[in-house]
Amino acid sequence: MRILVTGAAGFIGAHLTARLLRDGHAVTGIDAFTPYYDVQFKHDRWAALVGRAVDEGQEARLITCDVCDGERLQGVFAEFQPECVVHLAAQPGMRASLNAPFVCQKNNVEGFLSLLECCRHAAVTPRLVYASSSSVYGNSAVLPFTEEQPADRPVSLYAATKRANELMAHTYAQLYGIPCVGLRLFTAYGPWCRPDMALYLFADALSQRRPLQVFQGGDVSRDFTHIDDVVEGIVRCIDMPLHARYELFNVGSGRPVVLLSAVRLLAEKLGVTPQIEVAPLPPGDIPATWASLARIQARTGYQPATTLEEGLDRFVAWFRAYALAGAGNGVAR
Repeated sequence: MRILVTGAAGFIGAHLTARLLRDGHAVTGIDAFTPYYDVQFKHDRWAALVGRAVDEGQEARLITCDVCDGERLQGVFAEFQPECVVHLAAQPGMRASLNAPFVCQKNNVEGFLSLLECCRHAAVTPRLVYASSSSVYGNSAVLPFTEEQPADRPVSLYAATKRANELMAHTYAQLYGIPCVGLRLFTAYGPWCRPDMALYLFADALSQRRPLQVFQGGDVSRDFTHIDDVVEGIVRCIDMPLHARYELFNVGSGRPVVLLSAVRLLAEKLGVTPQIEVAPLPPGDIPATWASLARIQARTGYQPATTLEEGLDRFVAWFRAYALAGAGNGVAR
């Protein structure tokens, strides 16, 4: 299959691209390489994950392109003619959306509209699989989160933009027949995660013997989902028969973990004693996430396979090789 991946040099995008290449697909990736975090980190990630697949004989293209640039994006569609588009490009981060709301709105809403328009006018209408977020559930008191629950009270602009994406996809599916599959992703982690993500920040503080802030005394729970399981969920939604033009699924582990427990396990694997400072829950954050996987399991057979213990072992091995050894030293192909 010809598959276009947006945000291809990002955390999920690079892992997904490598998997799709191993599965035999023709992949073109696009990425804007914005300086939200170190651009070299993105190049290193692509080289480490996708470079290995290229060395093994698969071909992948990586094009510098901003999804907000509709004219440029149309040219990519016309040249590559994707049969499936996996849209992962976004301005991530609930807290970042508080500091840069217009950047969040432009990348996440205008960029998504630009992509929908390209799908609408493509010579052959592709399937669109796009990343939404568990944050759309807001401060729901009903756990685990199910796709049938209302998602109309987001507590961050980031969550509001992701819910807007779901509604926009629904509109284009109904008006123009674009088959759309939205994936509400839950707390992805693993090797090559973004340096602003919680586990990376915790690992950095622990390795430098700095105190780390744990919200609400650690009495916050997250449905930590290893990147391999996230990618597996995406791949299954690329391949599955569609029952309707518009589909929506949770992709998580289904096993929420108290944050303080995760911190202590990470510290143990790094061989340090954590210095914990209690901090209040920041605006826009939510106290608990927990994915119901009933719908995606029934439709695709998805079953997350990586325990937090195993996932942290893989993360720590990478963190030691790349971050602690010095940027770039861990890029092994």
